[in-house]
Amino acid sequence: MAIGSNYGAFMEKFVLQPHSSSHDLPLSGLTFAIKDIFDVAGYVTGFGNPDWARTHPASESTAPAVSAILRGGATCNGKTVMDEMAYSINGENKHYGTPINPCAPDRVPGGSSSGSAVVVGGDLADFSLGTDTGGSVRVPASYCGIFGFRPSHGVISTSGVIPMAQSFDTVGWFARNPAILNRVGRVLLQLSNMSPVGPTQLIIADDCFQLSSIPSNRVKQVLVDSVEKLFGGHVIKHANLGDVVKDKVPSLNCFLDKGNAGQEYNIPSLAALSSAMRLLQRYEFKNNHGEWVSTVRPDLGPGIAERVWEAVRTTDENVDVCHSVKTELRVALTDLLGDFGVLAIPTVPGAPPKLQTDPTTLETFRARAFSLLSIAGVSGFCQVSIPLGLHDDLPVSVSLLAKHGSDGLLLNLVETLYDTLKEQVGNLGLLTRL
Repeated sequence: MAIGSNYGAFMEKFVLQPHSSSHDLPLSGLTFAIKDIFDVAGYVTGFGNPDWARTHPASESTAPAVSAILRGGATCNGKTVMDEMAYSINGENKHYGTPINPCAPDRVPGGSSSGSAVVVGGDLADFSLGTDTGGSVRVPASYCGIFGFRPSHGVISTSGVIPMAQSFDTVGWFARNPAILNRVGRVLLQLSNMSPVGPTQLIIADDCFQLSSIPSNRVKQVLVDSVEKLFGGHVIKHANLGDVVKDKVPSLNCFLDKGNAGQEYNIPSLAALSSAMRLLQRYEFKNNHGEWVSTVRPDLGPGIAERVWEAVRTTDENVDVCHSVKTELRVALTDLLGDFGVLAIPTVPGAPPKLQTDPTTLETFRARAFSLLSIAGVSGFCQVSIPLGLHDDLPVSVSLLAKHGSDGLLLNLVETLYDTLKEQVGNLGLLTRL
């Protein structure tokens, strides 16, 4: 594999032609790649691990999400590297190599949809498909300086996609610009071209921005100025999301870590939310793959092996409570945002970590990351990660969330907002190179 030419992003290169050669199709002339978690007829779906590939036959049919894109007129140019069994947000794979982050080559690309993000960031395809369970589209999008969209849970078919944890699994996608992001979304979500609707409110979660090592005043100011310019200052609101979650999601009480108060800055209710998400994720992963893991005993990389075996050993204790947390959080955030409200948070708590960082030193970063990622994960809301250029030569992003089913609103908003965001970044001189 010539890494210099493809950043080590592809597992396998092949061509799937669009289902029609018509130039009128919404994705006509565009190329895309897919994560090695999607079935393609005649190809083995490798799930990021050679033992998985060795013990599974070639797929008999193609995943509906992939078929929808081919019907939309795009051409597929191959399958991309992913983290083993989709169980990491780092992007490092000991078997197939770690795709090179085009934006920061000495840093991880983010996982588990690592190759799909790198393909787009490296200009090897116009867009790509990934999956997002705990953050596997949003994190690599942020790390690679591109757009990443996690749709509302359940609105795009995950048939023909190897499950990780069905309560959270979504088919997501990456693009370098918001127009293509929107076009892909309209095909996958089967949306008509509706006129953009301005947000009734943009709520900035001030406490969430304190989780980030990037100076929050810079990122927030770019967003505030852009929204004020387009929609008026009355739209901007501020909230401490941790307080909302603490007050409105009583089932979280059993996940609150009472001994956490003295640690580095965290938001206890969001840390509890993350604990609930990861518990249910472990339990569902075990139900999906525990028997295979116990029988085959696959060779797994550092960090991933520990997580997989922890999942295999997990019990059903508190699993019912996790489902109550999901229901309560969705109601609480729906009430907070209303029909056309949008929530702003950092996508991740800082710059992408360096390659081969010791897993123990990553723990605080991972904990903060999952506090942020669990908001959309547990509520089932849609979320978009928007690149905002570089800070200290490393990519910076911001995320917008909208209520379940508001994917079209969010896609239109990003496309409407992005030119003004770029303008404000330039005006303020707060971040460099969008």
